[in-house]
Formats: sequence, structure tokens, C-alpha cells
Amino acid sequence: MIDKGRAFSTIKVYLAAISACHVGFGRDTAGRHPLVRRFMKGARRRLFVPKPLFPSWDLSLVLDALCQQPFEPLGEIDMKLLSLKTALLLALSTAKRVGEIQALSVHPSCLRFSPGFDKVCLIPNPSFMPKVMNPSYHCAPIELRAFHPPPFSSSEEQRLNSLCPVRALRTYIERSRSFRGADQLFVSWALSHRGKPISRQRLSHWIVDAIELAYIHKGLQPPGALRAHSTRGMATSWALFKGVSIEEVCKAADWASPHTFARFYRLDVTAPSLAHSVLRVGAV
Repeated sequence: MIDKGRAFSTIKVYLAAISACHVGFGRDTAGRHPLVRRFMKGARRRLFVPKPLFPSWDLSLVLDALCQQPFEPLGEIDMKLLSLKTALLLALSTAKRVGEIQALSVHPSCLRFSPGFDKVCLIPNPSFMPKVMNPSYHCAPIELRAFHPPPFSSSEEQRLNSLCPVRALRTYIERSRSFRGADQLFVSWALSHRGKPISRQRLSHWIVDAIELAYIHKGLQPPGALRAHSTRGMATSWALFKGVSIEEVCKAADWASPHTFARFYRLDVTAPSLAHSVLRVGAV
């Protein structure tokens, strides 16, 4: 696999499959044999892929686009755009994996709005198995509060309310009720599969499509190689920058240790660098 240029994550999958079927060595599995462990250590170094240091797309630009046409007003826009916007807002406001978002349900036991629609509680389908099963995992509910709900004291508050995930969810559920054919939260809007539950891969495409359309309607070329999974690093990095504790960030993203966030997801979303701040003096 290394000679074929496969990623280290692929090597680990093959090793896990071999370990599951191999008789092992004494009390240890094949994956824990000293030579195998040395081999994997070398493979990790040889196939090292550096994590991105900076965001691959501009969150402020995308959010600003979501406040305008063609993503507003929610009650009148195309079902496709409503689906894309709702999926992206949910990914950003929860920092969950696509698989966890896909497992959400509209069944009364899994989704409840408060009487005044100022918050919503979502619970993944009990049969859902996460990608990374931590010992502490217990299918924890997701609670979202309304973002700048009415009455509005300014036009800016009304604009910010267009980014409210509770509002988007409520509108999406109401408008999809007439053709919905499954309890899964996100169902297809396409005529050929209308009302059927979408796959994890399709939901990933929705999130990427929403980002790309935001760029296009801002008159800009979308960045290349966009991934739905980037919303986790984007959301958690901005949350930390805005003052959310590292404990709360890890709890929301289901990371057992802050090291996971620091090693794989943390991005530099801070203000301009010291160098740029100094050089900007020359513009006075």
C-alpha cells in the first residue's frame, strides 16, 4: 500500500482488517506485534500529511451570503437552496461530523422545539453508531438556541436572525412535510428521489455546494478541494477564538482530549498577524 502511494489512514484500515482475522501472537493481536508497530511508526513518518494551518474558505463571506438572496427569504426560496442552507448552518452550529448530522431524525422522540421556538433539542437515531466510539459516548442530545430571535431592535439583528439554525430547521421541516417519506431529518428534494432519506455522501455534497454557491453569488471563484468535514475545524477554531473554553469545544465535537483538536483541527482564524499590523503603519 505504501508503494502504491496510499494514505496512512488507508494503511491503518488494512492493519485493522488483518488484526481482526489473524490469530495473533500469543495474547497480542497482529497489530501489536513489535515489528508491526515499528513498521507503522515508520509508515506514519513517511506518509505524514501536514494539517492545514489556515481555513480553506472564508466563513464571514459565506455567512454574509447566506443572509441575502438567493438564500432568503426562507419561506419562498427553492427547496434545494433551503436544504443546502439548513445543512450548512447545522454543521457549523453543532461542529458535528456529517454522519452524526445525517443520523438526526424528525421523529417526536428525537426532535423537540420549545413552545416559543426559541430553542430546539435534537437526538440522533438510537441505532446510530458514531465513527469514533468513545467509552463515554451516550448519544447526547444537541441543543440549539435561537440566534437573534424577533422582535428585532435593528436591521442588523434581523439580518443576523437569517443565520439562525433553529429558524432554518423549523422552516425546512415545515416545507418538507408534504413530500417527506422518512423520519430522517434530511431528505432528497430531487424529483427522482423526492422525500427519500439522503446518504452521508449526499449530505457532504450539500454542505460543499452551499459554500460554493455562497462564493458564486458573491461574484467569486470557490476555493478548490472543499470538504464538508472542514466545517468542524472552522466552527471549533472560531469558537475557541471567540472565548469558548477548550472543554466546551471538545464536548460539542465529541473529542475525548484537547490534543485531537490541537493536532488535527485547530486553524489560525485570528486577526491579521503581527507582521501585517506593523507593515500597515506604512499606509498612514
